Amino acid sequence: MIKNLKKPYYLVVFTSQLHKDKLNYTNIADKMLELTQSQDGFLGADSVRDESGFGMTTSYWKDLDSIEKWKNNKEHLAVQKNAFKWYEAFSIHIGRVQ
Repeated sequence: MIKNLKKPYYLVVFTSQLHKDKLNYTNIADKMLELTQSQDGFLGADSVRDESGFGMTTSYWKDLDSIEKWKNNKEHLAVQKNAFKWYEAFSIHIGRVQ
C-alpha cells in the first residue's frame, strides 16, 4: 500500500475483467508493472484481482506529463493494442489528488 505521497499527485485507476480462460494471467501484468517502475514520475502502485478475474490497479504519478509518457511507451503501446486478448472489458480513469 502506497503511503505518504506529497500532494498534489495524479493517479490512474485501471479496472479490468479478464476473459474466463485468462484467469491465471500474470506475465503481461508483471512485465508492465516492472516497466512502469522504471518510468520517470512513477510514484508507486496498488493492485488487486478477485477470483472472477475482476481487477483494479491504481498507479500514482508526479504529473500528467509522466502519465502521457507512460501511455505512449513503446512496449506499453504494444500491450494496449492487444488488450482484448486478455480483457473482456476495461476502463481507465485519471485524477488529481490535492
